[in-house]
Amino acid sequence: MPSEWRSPVLRRTYHPPVFYTAASFILLIVVLTIAAPGQAQVVFDTIQGWILLNASWFYILTVAIILLAIVYLAIGRYGDIKLGPDHSQPDYRDVTWFAMLFSAGMGIGLMFFGVAEPVMHYVSPPEGMPATVDAAREAMNITFFHWGLHAWAIYAIVGLVLAFFSYRHGLPLTLRSALYPLIGDRIYGPVGHAVDVFAIIGTVFGIATSLGLGVAQINSGLNHLFGLPVTIPVQIALIIGASLLATLSVASGLDRGIRILSETNLALALALMLFVLILGPTVFILQTFVQNTGQYLSEIVGKTFNLYAYEPNDWIGGWTLFYWGWWIAWSPFVGLFIARISRGRTIREFVRGVLLVPTGFTLIWMTVFGDTAIHMILVEQLHGLAELVAQDSSLALFAFLEHLPLASITSFIAIIMVLVFFVTSADSGALVVDLLASNGAEHSPVWQRIFWSLLMGVVAIALLLADGLEALQTATIASALPFSVILLLSLWGVFKALKLDATKRRIRYQTVTRTPMPSNREPWQNRLRNIVRMPAEDHVVSFMRRIVAPALEAVAEELRAQGFETRVTRESDGQALQLHVTHQGEYLDFIYAVHLLAQVRPVLTSDIPENEEDRRYYRAEVYLREGGQDYDIMGWTEEAVISDILDQYERHRQYLHMVHGETAPMAGQP
Repeated sequence: MPSEWRSPVLRRTYHPPVFYTAASFILLIVVLTIAAPGQAQVVFDTIQGWILLNASWFYILTVAIILLAIVYLAIGRYGDIKLGPDHSQPDYRDVTWFAMLFSAGMGIGLMFFGVAEPVMHYVSPPEGMPATVDAAREAMNITFFHWGLHAWAIYAIVGLVLAFFSYRHGLPLTLRSALYPLIGDRIYGPVGHAVDVFAIIGTVFGIATSLGLGVAQINSGLNHLFGLPVTIPVQIALIIGASLLATLSVASGLDRGIRILSETNLALALALMLFVLILGPTVFILQTFVQNTGQYLSEIVGKTFNLYAYEPNDWIGGWTLFYWGWWIAWSPFVGLFIARISRGRTIREFVRGVLLVPTGFTLIWMTVFGDTAIHMILVEQLHGLAELVAQDSSLALFAFLEHLPLASITSFIAIIMVLVFFVTSADSGALVVDLLASNGAEHSPVWQRIFWSLLMGVVAIALLLADGLEALQTATIASALPFSVILLLSLWGVFKALKLDATKRRIRYQTVTRTPMPSNREPWQNRLRNIVRMPAEDHVVSFMRRIVAPALEAVAEELRAQGFETRVTRESDGQALQLHVTHQGEYLDFIYAVHLLAQVRPVLTSDIPENEEDRRYYRAEVYLREGGQDYDIMGWTEEAVISDILDQYERHRQYLHMVHGETAPMAGQP
């Protein structure tokens, strides 16, 4: 591994080739967009027009492949592999995890388009007569399609790839790591730098564009409620306020600021959705949700591959391709953030959580708000709502709430929600960019996170002043084309790595002939006594010092005599011992470790200890590269421990033999 990545100083600060290059490109693009916004828009429109004419099929096919791949990973043989060592547990409880997924992924989009998109499709469908029952049905089907499984599949695959390579194989938590199975250590060179720089630029401009465009909704809401004028100075002030709040949140860290804001906003979103569900046409909403879901699932294949090739129109470019490009362009940001909060989950658990839970909530949200709005127009004949949405989509949510009770209160809550979603998007975006610019270090200095948070606000303000947000939005979508290629390469790489991982797991768990136990093993009565009494901490520490340490040293000495570089290490408190055998070239090293672990004593007899400390007992558990193996060697003889080491080493060498000639094993520590 290059020396620049081994330096603990560099890993705690920024990575100059990525940091300075990304910052320079961001500055250059902003200056050009400010200096000549008209020309920039022409250039970006030309690029997007070319993509629509010549590469739309590639977008559609890429997203279809990603969806099929992520579904296979959820139901296939790789589902039990953990995104981390085998013994790792999730860092966040499910509710917190879901809240973070929701806030970072689509929260602000649901607020903006929950009413606007179904109504726009209703009054202007891609096919058929507008403002009819058929148009209403198709409007919700299209909305489900754009905001459903495809979008979250894109986020899920990026998050899964990054979490797998980082937490299970010790590679940096950056996009470059996804290419390791394809280009090896060259990810640490110019190719890897370019991938991370590209991801930083896309993330910064994506968040900045979202701040610049979305602030219009807050401004419209404040104008609607309090008469605050819709002007550039007001919007700049709103961006400054949101950026400062994001800076405070990102400075406080992931476990406090982002977590608390995400959980708060999820609670507000649930409350607002239940309010509309109860006070709106409840039965109609429930009926349409069931019908919408069934229609969406029954037509998902046809819509996934529909390019309108036989009846060309501009609709697909303005909607489906726009969304696919936008999800892909945002996937480095959202995917890396998802990876950061998903350590310790199995692939199956990860995919189910990322793909199904946010999608399910999104579809319910779109039905509650979208079908209620359509009901107002179609049944209650409130055609003014449709006209207002067509004129200014940023007012759609507030105009919609005007037709329900307590409009002033719910509109104010909606403004707060939009603001909090802005903050969570900005602070999670700053966290992601900081990871990319600091070699994936999770504990970088606070000033770096503050720098990126403020930079995104500054970029949004500069582009707002220059009227360059539309050009940048178009450029962000166009940037999805090259990143689609990176995604497909990453997908190929992760399947190659998963195949190797599954092979090793199969070898480790298959039935093999165990080395016969030595004749001097302790009597079975001693073993039973040890199982029943459940040893105290000092007993296990003593066992590790008297039995395990000499066993590891004996094996290490013999391997050194055979020409292998071998070392035995121990923690200062004696709670962990490790044998490390180094292999030449890119072959995986062998690690056998024993850790002291505390457990709660099961209550199996009437003799129940009075206090919690007495209910604890300790185990000497075996750990390999992949993590804890869930078996205890406390009470074994030295010869028995040596036999277990040799059994595990034999499996490891068998794995190396099986994969030799296919591809190099993954590098890095678990």
